[in-house]
Amino acid sequence: MNRSELSRVERYLRRTFKLDTLRIVERATKDDSAEVYVEDEFLGVVFRDEEDGEITYQFNMAILEIDLPPAK
Repeated sequence: MNRSELSRVERYLRRTFKLDTLRIVERATKDDSAEVYVEDEFLGVVFRDEEDGEITYQFNMAILEIDLPPAK
């Protein structure tokens, strides 16, 4: 993913989640994905996929059970 793509996806995610502290960081060893952070907290990974001339971006976020509020 080039810097222009990262910037566009970052703006989209900020607008969608109404979260100005969200940022996308390039990965040193991968060029098809980038890391997503809220402030300094790692949130997930966004992947770029190109198939049949169509480009999509997939956001993958894992939620740890220990981060969830207690069950009622």
